Amino acid sequence: MEVNVYNIKGEDTGRKVTLNESIFGIEPNDHAIYLDVKQFMANQRQGTHKSKERSEISGSTRKIGRQKGGGGARRGDMNSPVLVGGGRVFGPKPRDYSFKLNKKVKALARKSALSYKAQNNAIIVVEDFSFDAPRTKEFVNIAKNLKVSDKKLLMVFPEANKNVYLSARNLKRANVQTVSGLNTYRVLDAGVLVLTENALSAIENILCKKEA
Repeated sequence: MEVNVYNIKGEDTGRKVTLNESIFGIEPNDHAIYLDVKQFMANQRQGTHKSKERSEISGSTRKIGRQKGGGGARRGDMNSPVLVGGGRVFGPKPRDYSFKLNKKVKALARKSALSYKAQNNAIIVVEDFSFDAPRTKEFVNIAKNLKVSDKKLLMVFPEANKNVYLSARNLKRANVQTVSGLNTYRVLDAGVLVLTENALSAIENILCKKEA
């Protein structure tokens, strides 16, 4: 599959690049995508939730009523879970939600997500560029020139580009990512994927190596 290469003015440069079929042209595996997104979301969880059990409540341990003859259920102290202010039964405890996922499954999930974007014609390749200083207005102009300002944009660079990142940081519908930080969730969450030429080469190098 060939796509045109544009400059930041939105003009067609007359050049084309070929998207690697083993990355952008595979039959997407939805289950691999599900597992990779599930792992990503699980890794975002802090797991610091905690509620106090009966033994952790600060209160008197005196039995508040006699065992029999009270006309109701037997109960112990005020820390009982059946009373207001008592402990909680089987409440949440701190835990780690992360889980292991094989590298080949993760690579397959990324390829599947990229293939979905290619199928939907949601990939734009632009010439490599950079900013001398953070300029949000200039970043917005690039999005307008590429006719993607009305979509959720994910722009991918081969390596960290601080000035471009800072230019897009305050924009709700724009995100800047490096190739090494690219994941299935970010790709699927974006309405359109804008890749610089070097970023495209870096993606192909990384995923082709994992395939080997």
